[in-house]
Amino acid sequence: MMYKDRAFSLPKSRLMRWFADPNQDAPFEIRAALISSLYGTLPIFIGGVANTVLVSAVIAARRPEPAFLAWFVFEVLLCLARTCLILIAYKAADEARETPTDLYLVLALVWAASVGAGGFISLLSGDWVIAALACLSSAAMMGGICFRNFAAPRLATAMMVLSFGPICLGAVLSGELIMLLTALQIPFYLYAMSKAVYRLSAMLVSTMRAERDSDQQARHDELTGLPNRRFLMKAAQDSAALPMVMALVDIDHFKSVNDTYGHQVGDIVLQKIGRMITAHLATFGMVARFGGEEFALIAPEASVHEVVQAVRGLLEEVEKTPIQAAGQRVQVTLSAGIAYCGPGEGLEQVYSAADTSLYLAKRSGRNRIEVAEWSRKAGSDAGESRRGLRREVS
Repeated sequence: MMYKDRAFSLPKSRLMRWFADPNQDAPFEIRAALISSLYGTLPIFIGGVANTVLVSAVIAARRPEPAFLAWFVFEVLLCLARTCLILIAYKAADEARETPTDLYLVLALVWAASVGAGGFISLLSGDWVIAALACLSSAAMMGGICFRNFAAPRLATAMMVLSFGPICLGAVLSGELIMLLTALQIPFYLYAMSKAVYRLSAMLVSTMRAERDSDQQARHDELTGLPNRRFLMKAAQDSAALPMVMALVDIDHFKSVNDTYGHQVGDIVLQKIGRMITAHLATFGMVARFGGEEFALIAPEASVHEVVQAVRGLLEEVEKTPIQAAGQRVQVTLSAGIAYCGPGEGLEQVYSAADTSLYLAKRSGRNRIEVAEWSRKAGSDAGESRRGLRREVS
């Protein structure tokens, strides 16, 4: 996400979802990041609201008439409301609570309409000083609207039309021939700016998708789609403060599968075994392809007994389920080594213990589980599981 420390809620209402839609196929995490970007760029927001409040104040001071005074008061109230809403949304996002995104988008549209209304009444006043000031202010807002909201091109386009469209109508109704030139130019200007917004949005989504795909490739195994060794070890380090069980699972005699059936069949076997391991073990933590024919599980806060029972079910299913691959029926078995470490005991120790247990399972005949000795916790339950598995899994 663009704003990794904050997660803002997607809009709930159908209309606001439509306004916030990037108008192209984008996965959930990219849509969430686009919503986050709408809350960003605070300097542009502050500059925009400060400008409209200041311009409405100058115009109201020059023409203290009900319409202009009402516009000034409305701009001040709207500025305060939007600022408070942003602060509320930031606090809610920091606390992982729902953010008022629908209202935030509504107020953005209301602000744009207010800018347009101010320009409209200024043009109809016959005072060309305030008319010029209001028009220049609205034109200046175009850039801010575009660069602040291009992640939601429909919203940005609607805001530009609401803020500059009424000026086009006011120019026609003003009765001044020279203003007709302005009225003719505005539609072309709005069209060009809206095209720019959609183009920027498409470029942003394309960049985010490329970054996501690159990150996916860097962290995941290309063949199985599972997290790779590096990603798993990083996740394990991040969970080092928790008790953890690690299971290493290896396909028995996998080299003979490749030698007998070819690497294409071997790849299919790896993929299907990866899916079976995920189905049995992913509820406990992260499952990864550790390299070659070896897979791994890290299970923070799971008990050894729970993991052992799940791995036993996996071994039994694999043993009785021939794998269909390229017209071949391939029968394989698995061996597993399981180890436990308490909070802060060290990732290297638990990996070394699990690896040693896996080696013991291989040396002891394969198609079995070995549980490492450990110094803390897991005691009798794990010991009983280990003894039972040695009897039942052969």
